[in-house]
This record gives sequence, structure tokens and C-alpha cells, in this order.
Amino acid sequence: MHVDTYQRRKSMKQLYIKQKVFSLSGKFTVKDQEEKDVYYVEGSFMRVPKTFSIMNESSDEVALITKKTFSFLPKFFVSVGGQELFTIKKEPSFFKARYTIDAAGIEVQGNWWDMNFQVYQHGEVVGKVSKEWFTWGDSYKVEIVDEEMETSLIALVVAIDCVKADQAAASSPAT
Repeated sequence: MHVDTYQRRKSMKQLYIKQKVFSLSGKFTVKDQEEKDVYYVEGSFMRVPKTFSIMNESSDEVALITKKTFSFLPKFFVSVGGQELFTIKKEPSFFKARYTIDAAGIEVQGNWWDMNFQVYQHGEVVGKVSKEWFTWGDSYKVEIVDEEMETSLIALVVAIDCVKADQAAASSPAT
């Protein structure tokens, strides 16, 4: 292994998002390796459109996830720093639910539905996401290779989890 690659991998920042984060309260945190809160996520479950705001340690909103309300198929928009970066949308399918991620200049490779993927920008890995068993419960580990992409990566993982929770709610029988 090349020394520069090893040093970069060794100094990679790691953040953790607890699995199945969407509860009735709609609030949770993103933690670092020392289990300190780094980002705060707050959902608007009772408002239309449904949104999830991601705030930094200073309580400044750094990203926003919005579910398009009046759409034949579910669609989620992810904005970081006021600019729309990602769109996750359900595709028409007769069998298994199929979603796509559209992102200008960013490519997601791997199984993002199972939270095991890499994110590329201009052909370079900028982050990795995997399921992790950490001291405070099952979580998603987000490895930040390019620190400029940190907020975007966190927003993407939260958005995917939001899509998964929405799909689970839609497919569960009404009681």
C-alpha cells in the first residue's frame, strides 16, 4: 500500500448515525468516534412538506431534506448550503421498489439500500458508508475522505435512511 494512501486512510474522519434513527420524536444526532454530537437532525413529521433539517454544532442549518408532497411516486430533494445536490426518487416498478439517486458530479457505487457504498466525485472516492456495530448500538459508519464533502455525505445518508423509513411505512399494512 502506498504511504500517502495509508496516511490519508489513517487520518480519515469517521462519523456515526444510529440505525433506524427515525422515531416519533424525529430528532437524533450524528456522533464522532468519541461519541460526541457533531450534527443534529430534526424532522417535521406533522407538517407538509415533510422535511429533515441537519444542523451543525452551532445550530446553523447546513442541509435540508424535503419529501415532495404531491408526486405520483415519492421523491426526496437534498440541499446542502442552500444548493440542491441530490434527488432520490422511486422509479415505476411492478415488483420490488426501485429508487435512483441523481447527483450532479457525484456517483454512488455499491449497495446504498443496505448502507454499504462508496461516494465518488470526479472519479475520486470522497466517502464510504457501511453498517457498523459500535458501542452505542447498530449504526452507519460514514468515513470522510474529502472533508469538503462531509456535510453532503451526512445529508445523503440521512436522506437514504429517510427514504427507507418512508418505504417501510408505505409497505406496512394499515392497522
